[in-house]
Amino acid sequence: MLSMRLTRRPMVAGLALLLGGAMAVAASAAEAPLTLEAAVQQGLARAPQMEARAADGTAAREEAARAGQLPDPVLTFGLANFPVTEPGAFSLRSDGMTARTVGVMQAIPSRSARRAERDLAGARIDAAQADRVAAEQSVRERIADAWIDAWLVEQQRILLADLHDEAALAVRIAQARLRGGEGSAVDALAAQAELAALDNRLEAVAADRLAAQAGLQRWLGTPPGALAATKDFSRLPVAAERLVSAIDQQAPLQAWAAREQLAQAALDQARAARRPDWSVSASYGRRAPGLSDMVMLEVGVSLPLFTRNRQDRGISASQAQRDAVQADHEDARRAQREAVTRALAAWQGWEQQIARYRQTLLPLARDRAHIALAGYRGGGPLQPWLDARRAEIELRLGYADALAAHARLWASLAYLLPSEVTP
Repeated sequence: MLSMRLTRRPMVAGLALLLGGAMAVAASAAEAPLTLEAAVQQGLARAPQMEARAADGTAAREEAARAGQLPDPVLTFGLANFPVTEPGAFSLRSDGMTARTVGVMQAIPSRSARRAERDLAGARIDAAQADRVAAEQSVRERIADAWIDAWLVEQQRILLADLHDEAALAVRIAQARLRGGEGSAVDALAAQAELAALDNRLEAVAADRLAAQAGLQRWLGTPPGALAATKDFSRLPVAAERLVSAIDQQAPLQAWAAREQLAQAALDQARAARRPDWSVSASYGRRAPGLSDMVMLEVGVSLPLFTRNRQDRGISASQAQRDAVQADHEDARRAQREAVTRALAAWQGWEQQIARYRQTLLPLARDRAHIALAGYRGGGPLQPWLDARRAEIELRLGYADALAAHARLWASLAYLLPSEVTP
């Protein structure tokens, strides 16, 4: 029995190790790198701005449900034909016409006024929907910018870390030449200073990485973890020609269309004020004992007779406001077309510059640094390598800035059209 127990323990330990390894592999597979699309979807689902815009839409629909309804009836109480002078002053029984009354009155706005109120409520629903679309576009772009910031810092880290081994090699070569009596202490110190400067840059990038992750966490609600290594920013989700032609469908312009609808609905409501409103009232009067009770019915109608300085002024004001909104809408349309055209041109320009960086500038800088370091190893001066090294670092950082500008322009163009109309 003792031998069987001793043989089982290694088996159990082995199974535990295998199980633990399998769980670790599964956990790492479950934590897939965060892509830009996934970040936008997660952030959009958790954005408080979208909850606020949804609440605005609910409020507008609730208001529209009661628009155009008749006002609440009014219950009235009072005295009719109550004497206040002699004979019989302040007596409920001295005059047979005195009656205690109870009644109800109902105001009936004109049909045009109620229709205009319903149209205005419908325009407010459209305005709330347009605000939701504009907010969604803004949130998607801001989340993409946050992801791009974190992605850019990672690209900077890779570009600079790729030079660390060469800098350390230059330090070793300078020290070896110094020990061999061929080099100088100045060269050794310069090589060490260059390595320290690179380490400083990497430390700054590490701090920027934490800051960028905090910015992305602001949208995701949780730490973002690892990001997807690559993202193709050279292709837009919609054709560039469609972005220029579909200006009115873009999210920033939808808000203007809704404002124009609101201005038109307000004008219709002002015009409806020229139509008379009606009212109906009925009351029951109870008189002294022995006298018959009485019923009174009344129908009232408003008389918009002096419209020149009343309703007509309101119509003129509303029409001027509508014209102003239409003019501002046209100006916003032109500005949006200009902004889209400029962004497309800049995005395409950065794409060409990035291609030149990759195909020409970066390889040339790398070759220059390699040749300069090889020359120093063969007995040449250190300064050519230092110059080539610094030029290459600045070039790589410029390349990272180009990637950032290209990616941010992509984000500003990719989310212009609402998600429901994006193919």
